[in-house]
Amino acid sequence: MSDPEKGSARLSSLRKTMRKLSEQLPGSETMVHRKLSRYEDEIESLQAQVKTLEEEIYHLQRRLDQTPKEFEFLRSKLDQSREQLGQAHHQNQRMVDALQQAKEQIESLREEVEKLSAPPSPYGIFASMNPDGTANIYTSGRKMKVNLHPSVQPETLRKGQELILNEAFNVVEAAGFDEQGEVVTLKDLLDEGRAIVSLRADEVRVVELAEPLQQLSLKAGDHLLLDPRSGHILERLPKTDAQELFLEEVPSIGYEAIGGLGPQIEMIRDAIELPHLYVDYFREHQLQPPKGVLLYGPPGCGKTLIAKAVAHSLAEQLAKKTGQAVKGYF
Repeated sequence: MSDPEKGSARLSSLRKTMRKLSEQLPGSETMVHRKLSRYEDEIESLQAQVKTLEEEIYHLQRRLDQTPKEFEFLRSKLDQSREQLGQAHHQNQRMVDALQQAKEQIESLREEVEKLSAPPSPYGIFASMNPDGTANIYTSGRKMKVNLHPSVQPETLRKGQELILNEAFNVVEAAGFDEQGEVVTLKDLLDEGRAIVSLRADEVRVVELAEPLQQLSLKAGDHLLLDPRSGHILERLPKTDAQELFLEEVPSIGYEAIGGLGPQIEMIRDAIELPHLYVDYFREHQLQPPKGVLLYGPPGCGKTLIAKAVAHSLAEQLAKKTGQAVKGYF
């Protein structure tokens, strides 16, 4: 039974009770009617309140029934939003990685452009240091006094070493030793790391020894590598097998220092010296000079002295012929 039906039954029961009381108390009928009327008003008011409460309960029940659906809808929206947020975060991370990669590529291209657009760096040859911290170098055939970059340590520089210069011809970096140059022959050593060398066409020049060569034991006839730009000897070159057979110095022993071998000396001079001293006569008479002379005998018989004397005599004769030819030319 619903609440309105219960209220109507109670109202009917109350009315019956009031009628019975009015029958038992006839004098108070008017009062009873008043009370009954007042009770009926209160009952109607209570019924109205009950109806209102029932409507509110109905609406609340409907809202309560709809709440799980709304909750599920909101939860699905939340899950969807979280998924979209994760996708957005992943896409954002990919964009960040792409931007970082593009930034690195731009930086690399910028460095490459700067390298390609930078002016060329000239090279110089280190000579010495000055008390004020500047350095003396050779570049393009000129000797210059320049400054050093703070990263270049003066104590690490070695004489004859290549240096990299900037546009202002100041030293910015130290390099190694050049491996190219002219091949010259050492004639004599001077003091203070200098030497006399012979170039082409018997030209003689005074040069400076690079620091690595100052520790070597050089001797006349050594083949050296010369840097013609700075006048520094950079390297001692190895000799070939044929060059090891050449005489470094002409012996100063003459035939007069050999005794008791007159006939043998005359035969050797005729076989070796005449073809070199009288080339035209040999060519005119179609004479073939000997290809060599073999000296044999026991140790100490004078073989080495004869060879030195032949070399000394030929050098003197050729020097005379060369001098006469030069004199006749002028």
